[in-house]
Amino acid sequence: MDMRVFRSVAHVTLLVVSFAIFPQPADSDAEAPSGRTWHGKTSVAIDTEALSAVDEMMTRYVEEGNVAGIVVSVAHQNEVVYTKAVGNRGIEDERPVKVDDLFRIYSMTKPITGVALMQLHEQGKFELDDPVDKYIPEFAELKVHNEEGDPTAPENPITVRNLLTHTAGFGYVFTAHPVDQRIRSEGVLSSKDLDEFATKVAGIPLKFEPATQWHYSIAVDVQGLLIERLSGKAFDVYLKENIFDPLGMEDTFFGVPEEKFERFLPNHSWSRSMNHLIQSGAQSFDSYRDVTFFSGGGGLVSTAHDYMTFARAVANGGELNGVRILKAETVEEMRRNHLGEAIKAEGGTGENPGAMLGADARGFGFGLGFGVNTGPSTAGRSHGEYSWGGAAGTVFWIDPVEDLIVVGMIQRMGGGVPLSRDLHQTVRSALVYE
Repeated sequence: MDMRVFRSVAHVTLLVVSFAIFPQPADSDAEAPSGRTWHGKTSVAIDTEALSAVDEMMTRYVEEGNVAGIVVSVAHQNEVVYTKAVGNRGIEDERPVKVDDLFRIYSMTKPITGVALMQLHEQGKFELDDPVDKYIPEFAELKVHNEEGDPTAPENPITVRNLLTHTAGFGYVFTAHPVDQRIRSEGVLSSKDLDEFATKVAGIPLKFEPATQWHYSIAVDVQGLLIERLSGKAFDVYLKENIFDPLGMEDTFFGVPEEKFERFLPNHSWSRSMNHLIQSGAQSFDSYRDVTFFSGGGGLVSTAHDYMTFARAVANGGELNGVRILKAETVEEMRRNHLGEAIKAEGGTGENPGAMLGADARGFGFGLGFGVNTGPSTAGRSHGEYSWGGAAGTVFWIDPVEDLIVVGMIQRMGGGVPLSRDLHQTVRSALVYE
């Protein structure tokens, strides 16, 4: 596969699962309980010595050959209390991985894109229920795929809210559905830039009627395009000026600067036939040079430190160290489930709300850019926890009840390791309660 195509689509998992939506008012979900967890107490501290369990978990991952290296960062009450690196840079590179090494974060780009778009909402650039073709006129004639014949005009326009909640009806790339086949064959996610992306998307029908299903899709790449149109700036420039530079995120970008390539880790995949990791070749680095297609759905490279900085700002109501990137009420709206209680996971794998929350989750939903735990608080997760992950195994979550943030970074495509589950168990075991 052409490495440019691989890089642009790798943020999608190999199985994309759709979920039916039974429409309910957007505010139908109960708010997360304030200051109450499953055991009736809230954490007051974190035992840093007990976090040695995270060391042990990371070491086990490396020694068992599941990953080459891993970096984990933990914050409690918005203060970073733990950051460590274990293992090597790659299975063919025995130099130790470092806490400031660079990782492909793939779909963990999506929450950053959502925050950027909501900044423009705060500025009055759009309303959530505005039709997208008001700002992207190329989409005015979009059709919906029709199994019986020619594509038909949609009954509902795609709204900005639909883009943020994955209910717009777009497809992705890794299924045999005719829409996905066209997205793949026409190189939508290897476009020269977001304007070319818009032209290609405009010629491909939607997979579903807007606002009728939750389906993981290219909608967040469309968000990046929308940010360009609304701000008048290239998407990468907008992110740098409005999120990365203000927060001091010096190691987050679409294209890796030449002077920082030494810190850019190789990617890996699991070989079933050989039963071990395979390190990607030099081509997997080349697609991060001279980047012109800025994928809001999966294009960023970052560090554990930078992503923790972003997550801390979000968890702190949109502000960190005197720098505000969002209003507190905007963050509250983003982390609230917008799908309704009737959304049910039916199994499957991949980056969808249910899979991200794990097999033991009793409920899930999706906010404006984040997966949201809608189930009751348990020993493993809190009601209202919001999160997402990336195709190379990176994970993060924000627990507003326990005031906890965790970022985990690995480079392993195709899943196969329960990093989110294991981190939940080990980190939460270190919390101290009254």
